[in-house]
Amino acid sequence: MHRRSFRKKSLEIELFPFLSILACTIGTLILLIIVLTTQLLKNEREITIIAKQETSGENQGKIPKYVECREDGVLLHPSQEFVPTSQLDNYRSPFNQLIREVQRNKDKQYLIVVLRPQGIDVFQEVRDRVEKQGIDIGYEPIDQDWELKIEELQSNEK
Repeated sequence: MHRRSFRKKSLEIELFPFLSILACTIGTLILLIIVLTTQLLKNEREITIIAKQETSGENQGKIPKYVECREDGVLLHPSQEFVPTSQLDNYRSPFNQLIREVQRNKDKQYLIVVLRPQGIDVFQEVRDRVEKQGIDIGYEPIDQDWELKIEELQSNEK
């Protein structure tokens, strides 16, 4: 008698193609994370404020005017006119001209004060003057070393 032996051929599964695809996917995801993180860190010290009319709330329909309080004075936006602390009392200073303009147009305009940590004393003075005139005021605190950009939207944009 002759005995036959049957051996089952075992199937071998190759994982190399799967692992190479997995390695490529992980590499792509790491690259994507690095690019996004770099973008976030680059823009961390920059803040953009877009001036637009509010559609709800107390200042609905009003146009904001922006003033930045610094340690040594006030910077008007977007004109970039600087008024030193010593000139805040001057009737003809651009700051007081802006206050008079906003007061004349109280129903259409209000003031937003951008506040830097070193400009607290200047902010107190500005706030007192604005509140005495009955002008609506808001404030936006930002870090000392952030770069500030003010963008005004066109009247047909929202």
